[in-house]
Order: sequence, then structure tokens, then C-alpha cells
Amino acid sequence: VQLQASGGGLVQAGDSLSLSCAASGRPFYMAVMGWFRQAPGREREFVVAGNTNSARTYYADSVKGRFTISRDNAKNTMYLQMNNLKPEDTAVYYCATASRPFASMRAYYTGANYELWGQGTLVTVSS
Repeated sequence: VQLQASGGGLVQAGDSLSLSCAASGRPFYMAVMGWFRQAPGREREFVVAGNTNSARTYYADSVKGRFTISRDNAKNTMYLQMNNLKPEDTAVYYCATASRPFASMRAYYTGANYELWGQGTLVTVSS
């Protein structure tokens, strides 16, 4: 099973961008879907994650109200809609998934708990 992220690019501050992450290969149930990002010279950080079969979704404070995670079950694809982008959103964005829901809220924020990762897609926001 592979995750293929796409949709990154160069945009201006205030613009919107939508990232996609499609699963391919053998069937894999994405019980948890999430997005992380890594800015140049910084550690990877949590952006958003949630269960695919419930309304439970967690957002980093820095993106709350601007980013939205969603999923198309028929296409086995997750999306990250990013609005009102800021220069500090510049990073490589990674999608990740797990086959079972996590036991605690804290677990969603921890990248090590995810089983599959996409290759990353670069988002650059100019001021």
C-alpha cells in the first residue's frame, strides 16, 4: 500500500490550496487520516488528524479555522483544504494514516503512531 500526496505549489499569502493523498495497492482501511508538515530547518509538526468514521478531528492551533481535512471513501483519498495561507505555512506536507483508531487524543498528534506515510508535497507561501 502506498500513499501518494499531491497538490503542493507556490502561492501568495491569503491564497487557498488543496492537497490530496490517495492510497493505492492492496486494500487498506484508513481508520485514521492525518496531515503533518515540516518546514525547512524545523522538526515535523502535527497539522490535523481525525477518525474517518466520526466527527472527531483535531487541528493544530496554528491552522484552526483555516485548514479542513476531508475524505472521499469511494476514491480512498484524503484531502487538506488550506485557506488564507500564510508564509509560516511554508513546508513539506505529509499525509499519514493508520488502520485502527487511536486510544487517546494525544496519539493523534504523534507521528510514530501512523502506519503509512505519503512522500510529501511542498507548499510555498510567499508574502
